[in-house]
Amino acid sequence: MSEIKLTYFNVKALAEAIRMLLKYGGIEFADVRADRWGTEWVELKPKMPFGQLPTLEENGKVVPQSVAITRYIAKKVKLVGNNEWEDLQIDSIVDTINDFRGKFASYFYVNDESIKEALKGPVLKDVVPYYLEKFEKITKENNGHFALGRLTWADFYFVGMHEYLCDMAGKNLFEDYPNIRKVVENVYSIPAIKTWVETRPQTEF
Repeated sequence: MSEIKLTYFNVKALAEAIRMLLKYGGIEFADVRADRWGTEWVELKPKMPFGQLPTLEENGKVVPQSVAITRYIAKKVKLVGNNEWEDLQIDSIVDTINDFRGKFASYFYVNDESIKEALKGPVLKDVVPYYLEKFEKITKENNGHFALGRLTWADFYFVGMHEYLCDMAGKNLFEDYPNIRKVVENVYSIPAIKTWVETRPQTEF
């Protein structure tokens, strides 16, 4: 049995989908959580392949990039497509969800509060409704899923990040979108995920 170590900060954000998929598949792993604000990350950062987290280590080999890692674990737990076209559909929506996250990141990490607020306004007013209306339509057509009308790693990718998205927005983004909320409910209703959510470390987002 391979030894897997997932290293990230003590938040959900970019690593939670990976943790959830590992739990879904019953795959044992070391859930390493670095202290982002102390000296631990300062010392750890130069040792990372590209100076960023998360990273996955398996049998002594380390790789970065959250989407690539999520896809890799999804293959292990068989939540991918049945052919290349289905994989393309999943990859496409995951990349779009990641684009959506990037819209928030474009202002969220700006230090100057006046500039941050100026950038935030148009995102919440124009960008968020544009994406969420399309996501709502897609999840309705796919019976509470993001692709293929069934559970795939695209659902996990979104659910793992949805609290992070709300935190960056400063509000509940999904209260008016029942089919998007159904994606969250479908994932959270899986016994292994329900147990994980009830017992995982409590974090801000």
